[in-house]
Formats: sequence, C-alpha cells, structure tokens
Amino acid sequence: MPARTQAHMPATAPDRTHDRSQASVQAGDHIGVQAQLPAHVPGPRPVPAHAPAGGAQPTPIPPPGFRPGIPGGARMAGLARLRRRHWALMLSFVLGVLLPAAAVAWYLWDRAADQYASTVAFSVRTEETNSALELLGGLAPLSGSSSSDTDILYEYLQSQKLVAEIDAALDLRTIWSKPGGTDPYFAFDPDGTIEDLVDHWQRMVKIYYDDGAGLIEVRVLAFEARDAQLIAETLFDRSTEMINALLATAREDAIRYARADLGKAEDRLKAAREALTSFRNRNQMVDPTVDMERQSGVLANLEGLLANELIEYDLLALRTRADDPRLTQAESRIGVIRDRIAAERRKLGLAGGAEAVTGEDGVYADLFGEYERLVVDREFAEATYTSALSAYDASVAEARRQSRYLTAYVHPTLAQSPRYPEREMLLALATLLILLVWGTLVLVIYALKDRR
Repeated sequence: MPARTQAHMPATAPDRTHDRSQASVQAGDHIGVQAQLPAHVPGPRPVPAHAPAGGAQPTPIPPPGFRPGIPGGARMAGLARLRRRHWALMLSFVLGVLLPAAAVAWYLWDRAADQYASTVAFSVRTEETNSALELLGGLAPLSGSSSSDTDILYEYLQSQKLVAEIDAALDLRTIWSKPGGTDPYFAFDPDGTIEDLVDHWQRMVKIYYDDGAGLIEVRVLAFEARDAQLIAETLFDRSTEMINALLATAREDAIRYARADLGKAEDRLKAAREALTSFRNRNQMVDPTVDMERQSGVLANLEGLLANELIEYDLLALRTRADDPRLTQAESRIGVIRDRIAAERRKLGLAGGAEAVTGEDGVYADLFGEYERLVVDREFAEATYTSALSAYDASVAEARRQSRYLTAYVHPTLAQSPRYPEREMLLALATLLILLVWGTLVLVIYALKDRR
C-alpha cells in the first residue's frame, strides 16, 4: 500500500487489531482454564454472547471461579507440584516395596540352601485279648486307639527332652548347620543353646495331629535327604520307647496296687486264724459248738427224765396214801433232777432273772459268743483274701492281655529332590507383608498432612 494511503488510514485500525489480539489471548486462557477444571464442577456453563452488529468478535463469558488476575505460569506451577508428589509416591513404592521384595527373592534363589523332607506317620494302638464270653456278646472291640496316649506322645514330640536325646544321638547342631554362613536364616548356629535348638526344631520338624482319629504325621526337613530320613527314624524309635515305658508303668502300677491289697488281706487272714487258734488252745476245745450240742443233749435228757418222774409221782399219788414212803422217794428224785437241770441251764447261760449266772456259770455262752466272733472274723478275712487274690490274678492277666504299641502306617521316606524352602510361597507372603506395611505408612503420612 502506498505511503500516502497508510498515512491517511484511520487511527482506529491498529487499536482494533490490538484489542482483537488481547481478546484472543484471553479466550485462550479461558480455554486453558476450562481444560483444567474437572467435569463435575457445578455451575452454569458459559454461554457465548451474540455477536454485536458490525461484524465484531463476541466477548467470551468467563467461567465461575475464574480469576483473570492469575497468569498462566502460576497455574502450570500447580501442575508441577502435583506431579512431584506423584513421583515421590512412586519412588517410595520402588524403595519400600519393590527393592525389599527383590532382596527377598535374591536371598531365596541365590543364598537359601535346598532342603529335603522325610515324612513318617503313625498312631498308638491298643490290642486286647478278650475272653470268649466278651467276644460272643460283643462287649468289647478287638483293638482300638488310645487318645490319651496319643495326646501324651504329641506333647512329647515337641519337648526339650526329645530334642536333647536326638541331638545327643545324631548331633542335630551339625546336621542343621551344614550350609554354614551362606544361609544364615535357614541354617542353625552351632553355638546356640538348647532353647535355640528347640526353637529351630519347631521350624524344621512339623507335626500334624488328627485328634479325632488319633493319627500323627511328622515332616522332618534337613539339607541332605539321608539326614532327614535318619532324624525321622530316630524320632519314631524314641516315640516307641516312650509308649513302651508308659505301658510298663501302667502295668506295674496295676499289679503293685493289687499286690498291696493282697498283702493286707493275707495279714488280716493270718491274724484271724491266729486268734482262733489261741482261743482253742486256751479253752482246750476245738469247736465250742460241739460241746454246746452235747450239753444241750444232756439238758434235753434231764428234762425228759423229769417229765417221766412227774408222771410216775402223779400216778403213785392217786393209788397210795399221802404218807407212803414211795411218794417221798419220788419227790426226792424229782428235786434232784430239777437241780441238775438248773445247773445245766446255768452252764449254757439259759437262766434269767434271779437265776442269772455268775462266776463260772454261763461259761459255754461266753465261749460260744467269743468263738462265733472269731469265726466271723476268720470268714470275712478269708473272703477278703479270696477277693484280693482274684483281683491280683485279674490284674496280672489284664496286664498280659493289653499291649500298647506304636504302629507306623507311613515309614520314614527318603526324598529324591529338594522341595523346600517353598520359594514362591515365601516370596508371595513376604511381598504381601511389605506391601501392607508400605500402604499403612502412606496412609498414615497422608492422614497427618490432611490434619495440618
């Protein structure tokens, strides 16, 4: 365009162009702000104004909350701060989760030594030989499981006594410390105490107990297959010895108690017999009952004789006079017989009232009472001795019939390949634990920042 024309151009054109440029910048800023706003921000959307007459550009309506005084650089700085926080969270995840999990994986696959497992399974059995009557009546089973003995055995397998015995027999410290310093976590420190060895036993020997069926399964781990099998075999042998010791103790207790009762019954019977023998020697009679029967026979004869004399006296009194000498003689005989009957009664202790016996009278009654007491004591002692002897014989027979023993339905196995430690499972559990700890710490940090 010629200079003349430019000189005569109205001065409003450049101003209008400058205003249009500013409006475009503001519109761009407004679009940028709209892009930053979330989609769920409440408020009416900006409605474009109608273009004014003369073809001028419409003036955009700013959104709610838009502050034209804040430049675009400050808004970009806010985005930069948000990204740094995200980068810090990602960095903490890498340092707090991925690196520890990688360290655990490195140790499991590079340093942890292979372990072999040997399995042995057994139960405590009780065999009883019952009588023919019990077998025919079905009163008792032929065999069964003793749950109480199994419970004792289960506790024994975890005891320090068993660990010390097997360590003395096999040297568990050397067996479980074979990896040396390459695997400090799974290997045992040879300088550890017996308590440390018991704790390591809990890790290397797993015991599974089915209390309902009375079955015990033991899994033994070692760094060599033969060592694991040897430990399992020794464990089974020690358990068998313990069960046999329990059986021997139970048998001895049952027989000892029965023997003690039998000894008391023997002493009681001996004392009763000695007392009866002393009575016989003192009174010079074997059985007062025989003398009592004899004296009773004499008394009965006298009473019969008295009855005959009384009858003859009555008949004579009817036929003769009152002063007949025969009546006097009959009365004398009757008096003598009555006196003798009274004397015999006093001997037997049958007199009563004013005729009660004193002194030597009633000796047969006293002797008979004492004799009966001694006989009753002897009979009771004999019955007690018979019962104690039967109980002793039954205890001995029961001890012989019952037999508890440890039966293995899975003998100690010999592994051909190492299956432990279970590296994948241990890595998964360790990673889950690390992730839980990291997540908890992140939540705690964000909670503390929100409180500020």
